[in-house]
Amino acid sequence: MDFGSLFSALLMGIVEGLTEFLPISSTGHLILLGELIGFRGPPGKTFEISIQLGAILAVVLIYRGLILDLLRGMWRPGLERYYVVNLALAFLPAAILGATLHSTITGLLFNPWVVCAALIAGGVAIIAIERARPAPSIHSVPEIGPLAAVLIGCGQALAMIPGTSRSGATIITALVIGVDRKTAAEFSFVLAIPTMLAATVYSLWKARAEIDLSAFGQIGVGFVTAFVVAYVTVRAVLAVIGRIGFTPFGWYRIGLGLVMMAVLALR
Repeated sequence: MDFGSLFSALLMGIVEGLTEFLPISSTGHLILLGELIGFRGPPGKTFEISIQLGAILAVVLIYRGLILDLLRGMWRPGLERYYVVNLALAFLPAAILGATLHSTITGLLFNPWVVCAALIAGGVAIIAIERARPAPSIHSVPEIGPLAAVLIGCGQALAMIPGTSRSGATIITALVIGVDRKTAAEFSFVLAIPTMLAATVYSLWKARAEIDLSAFGQIGVGFVTAFVVAYVTVRAVLAVIGRIGFTPFGWYRIGLGLVMMAVLALR
């Protein structure tokens, strides 16, 4: 494994860790970065799955106490079961659409121009919603009821379009229905665990005949980098998001989308 391949894997892992849980689209950034640096990972989906798994495990580590409480308490009536039921309701829309439309969307929409358009549209939506959102009426995750959970899940389903952002779609939907910023981010991060694990398992199954584990160095670098960067990123977001809001991410999306459109047009 040459140094260039390992360095490319490092860059992809950093981008995955930074963007997976921010409302700026990890898939979109990876597509654009891969296009710019000519990234070629191991055959099949091995590399993409490994860096996504690294990011998931970072969130599992951060929320390990909550996860254990939910696993212990979901079998009896109470707050934990209510939480799990609402997570399941939020998970279902994306799961159903992902199982039925994954191949179609991947084949039609996974290209840099679609990503740029989605980045810009999502950025405009974030800025507009931050300015016009209602006063928050939900200030903790247990206050998110079944209807709100389903609506957030429908927002998450939109993230199947590359460049939209899973976390961005769930957070913005939550803001629209009156969830405060920090609670919206926390629910989005916890919802990411079953959603991304399911997507990882599904991708592994679909690509089982193509998976090649020969490039362990590249896979290992990407996995570890994504894990570390995602852990730091989620911690930082939870600490500051209540103060800074999501508007800066909206402007970033618009700027990146416009710059990348110019780069693609000139190539």
